[in-house]
Amino acid sequence: MSIGSVGLAARIKKETSTTKQLKTFLSRYFYLCMALAMTGLVVWGFGHTVDANLFHANPPRPLLLWIHGAAFSTWMAFFIAQSALVRGRKVSVHRSLGWFGAGLATVMTALGFAVAVVMTRFDTVVLHQKDVDAFLSIPFTDMIVFGLCVALAIYLRKKPEYHRRLIFIATCQLMDAAIGRFDFWFNHNLFYPGLDFLIVLGMARDWVVEGRVLKVYLYALPPMIVLQSLAVYVWRVNPGWWQGITHAIMGW
Repeated sequence: MSIGSVGLAARIKKETSTTKQLKTFLSRYFYLCMALAMTGLVVWGFGHTVDANLFHANPPRPLLLWIHGAAFSTWMAFFIAQSALVRGRKVSVHRSLGWFGAGLATVMTALGFAVAVVMTRFDTVVLHQKDVDAFLSIPFTDMIVFGLCVALAIYLRKKPEYHRRLIFIATCQLMDAAIGRFDFWFNHNLFYPGLDFLIVLGMARDWVVEGRVLKVYLYALPPMIVLQSLAVYVWRVNPGWWQGITHAIMGW
């Protein structure tokens, strides 16, 4: 065997070993790493606004907003814990804790809708902001997608590969609130593409580890993008039909 052939064989062996290590890492740690990364994104994003808009807000914000923040923070801790339990092969504990998560998600969905309405009224009546009710399309879309994904995850809890990805997608949908705390992303309507990118990372993980993208992503992401696009459109354009809906919701 020539020196060139030996060198080529060594490079191929090294690349094969690196690819195998990447697959192993993504297979074992992807969801836990993403749970930690998304929690970091939440802390980073809300760190820009939470003091002025909640902790030391003047005038003080409604109590419901504090409850909302506590519930959604608990979800992130829950997501990390569940990912860690799966990684640690504590499946029985994971399943038992899962029912707490189901209850928490139900409360979060109801809170999400309620807080959106309460804060819209607060911004209009107390802070005297104009036309803020058009923004209701964003939190309403978030709660629809989050609630549906969690409901499907509960229904498919005996199919771990679907269940895990649906919970991941549901959590990604919440990330627009953190991404939107950065002015550039908010002003250019990039908070939804930002969270969709996180979902695409999940698809890339499947491609590397499984050699294919599992169909749960292919079924979920396209309608999500349609809903997200519609939500941004009605917020920014505020067409007459949407004004009628928001006015009815707000009781104007």
